Amino acid sequence: MTPVHFTCSSAFILGLSGLAFHRTHLLSALLCLEGMMLSLFIALSLWTLELNSTNFSTAPMLLLAFSACEASAGLALLVASSRTHGTDRLQSLSLLQC
Repeated sequence: MTPVHFTCSSAFILGLSGLAFHRTHLLSALLCLEGMMLSLFIALSLWTLELNSTNFSTAPMLLLAFSACEASAGLALLVASSRTHGTDRLQSLSLLQC
């Protein structure tokens, strides 16, 4: 495994472990998701550069567009939950309440 692949893999694993173990605030969960998406974008960009193929050249941009949509939806949920509940703590959110 090359050092670049190791760095991308470890960044993704760190983001995933941060999402799994530090779920106190919605903002920290969103930051972990963004870190995971950034590591996937870098890995996919490097993969398309290694293949020297133009067929996969649009895949990193498509992933980046979906990542931007995910970030905007996450921030909208963060604003909505902080307005209704007064905090962004995940323990205060419940599916049983409207």
